Amino acid sequence: MNIQWYPGHMVKTKRLIADSLKFIDVVLELLDARIPISSKNPDVDSIIKNKPRIILLNKSELADPLITKEWIAYYKNNGISALDIDCISGKNINKIYPLIKEILKDKIERTQQKGIIGRPIRALVLGIPNVGKSTFINKIAKKSSAQTGDRPGVTKNKQWIKVNKEFELLDTPGILWPKFDDEKVALHLAYVKSIKEEILDVVELSIKFLNEIKQIAPKVLEERYKVNVIDDVYAMLTEIGKKRGCVVSGGEVDLYRTANIILEDFRDAKLGRISLELPMDMMDGVEANE
Repeated sequence: MNIQWYPGHMVKTKRLIADSLKFIDVVLELLDARIPISSKNPDVDSIIKNKPRIILLNKSELADPLITKEWIAYYKNNGISALDIDCISGKNINKIYPLIKEILKDKIERTQQKGIIGRPIRALVLGIPNVGKSTFINKIAKKSSAQTGDRPGVTKNKQWIKVNKEFELLDTPGILWPKFDDEKVALHLAYVKSIKEEILDVVELSIKFLNEIKQIAPKVLEERYKVNVIDDVYAMLTEIGKKRGCVVSGGEVDLYRTANIILEDFRDAKLGRISLELPMDMMDGVEANE
């Protein structure tokens, strides 16, 4: 299954981000807590260079909490500030600004010594499509400043958001990278809806998903769909369709409808809080974006 999606506006966005860095004090890089490897754009490091950065593992309420703790420890051990957040529930949102001030403490003191008082801290919000950047901005700003939607590509242009007199955010469109060299990366991005669905074969995608979940959490499938976990994943998909009433005239199973049910169940955590990537995947040298 060859998944590639890199619309032209993403090239423009990369230039926009690079041009905006001179105004920025700190970068807030949002990753999906379920897939921190796949949701990290490998181009970001070269774009932001040495700017101070905080990793925000968003949608942590959908991820396995124990694995998320492992990820936070992994970043800390590598000298990277990180928080697990959730923009819907507001989890840890109130910790972000104090952490920014701590990271920028020396810079703030130098600025004040120069007699520059009242200049707001400016943060750049980065992330892949549908990682929750706009929802994050609206939550931290406590107002609907950024357009949101449960699909990739909602934010089209950069927009400055004033949180308060001390803090401003720059929202930017989600960016991917030109080519997914690892199929697992592309699949994981598709599972969490960071790739435009119109280009995907949803039935094949759901088969790939079932095959992955039956290896890491087979009981989840048994409990949710009341089916036996077997090697024949296509047969499992068909059986799930029957159990879920996705049967059309003639007794044939509507596989497209069944596939969408399964993928949405994962996205809404109806299968439970599942993480697809572990820190050990990085340590074992399988950083999928390289």
